[in-house]
Amino acid sequence: MAVSLSLTLTLLTLVNAEAAGGFTVDLVHRDSSSSPFYDPLETPAQRIRNSLKRSFSRAQRFSAAMAATRRGGADSPLAASDGEYLMNISLGTPPFPIVAIADTGSDLIWTQCKPCTNCYKQNAAVFSPNSSSTYKTVPCQSSACDSLQIEVGSYCSSNDGVCQYEASYGDQSHTKGDIAVETLTLGSTVGPRRHVAFPKMVIGCGHDNAGTFSPKGSGIVGLGGGSVSLVTQLGPHIGGKFSYCLVPSSAAAEATSTLSFGQSAVVSGNGVATTPLIPDPSQPTFYVVQLEAVSVGSKKIPFHGSTVGETSSGNIIVDSGTTLTLVPTDFFTQLSSAVESQVTGSNKTTDPQGYLC
Repeated sequence: MAVSLSLTLTLLTLVNAEAAGGFTVDLVHRDSSSSPFYDPLETPAQRIRNSLKRSFSRAQRFSAAMAATRRGGADSPLAASDGEYLMNISLGTPPFPIVAIADTGSDLIWTQCKPCTNCYKQNAAVFSPNSSSTYKTVPCQSSACDSLQIEVGSYCSSNDGVCQYEASYGDQSHTKGDIAVETLTLGSTVGPRRHVAFPKMVIGCGHDNAGTFSPKGSGIVGLGGGSVSLVTQLGPHIGGKFSYCLVPSSAAAEATSTLSFGQSAVVSGNGVATTPLIPDPSQPTFYVVQLEAVSVGSKKIPFHGSTVGETSSGNIIVDSGTTLTLVPTDFFTQLSSAVESQVTGSNKTTDPQGYLC
């Protein structure tokens, strides 16, 4: 007997800004037929297996990031090819289309840029800053460059006085390039405007990118809570609100995952429940909540997981790139026993691939 749990999560970040008109963009599951990552030769079982592998991999890197923070270090916890959902954005004037991984576990918006001194193979065309009339690099001697030092590791070493960045990922991949401001355009499926443009967005223009990046993608859109993420930079325009609704890749073709901003992000009505996000200055990127217990039938199982950060009481991260809900072994054992006590007439089996208990 298979037990399926379906969760709808709405994340709201609130700031003191006037609520703006809303808009919605589509998210594409990497295993859907409309995704550039789609492999028609893969079986459904293989797609599930690969998704499980990515979930376990991200969980391990999140743990490493927590440990690094407690030691006073810093590193991106993600692998360069992690992520379950993609989004279409455009950069520059005229708009240049880019397909990037939408990632709530990181902040920086970046793409490969010409000229490439050391770029990974990319199937789509590479963004050329020289072709955009609105592209502008951030100078070294500026408050913007100084403020980004902690956030994205900005530094100055080039002879042209351009502020640069370097991001190293948990799987030893890296991206290096220039910090710039550029117009970012999103295609809206809801609202009066079908294309919504935002000028002077901080982005990373990567000229040296290597590692496990997939040639089918063009970069990453960071949706975390840090200062350079898409959500934070759009804050004044969207009233600080965003939400997402994710459907599985096996859903019907007309069922689309969405990422909504501003008034379109507000979820209200009967049956809506909320839980507070718990901020932690030591881990501003992550969206953290407090899991108190899980109920199976009439049995309530308290959750005593360790806190995520140094100053937060939250104990679980909500992440768009992790398919599974992962909990400590001792809690899983209690939960599994409670589920078994409620399920009759079937025998417990083992996963032949060895990924699940």
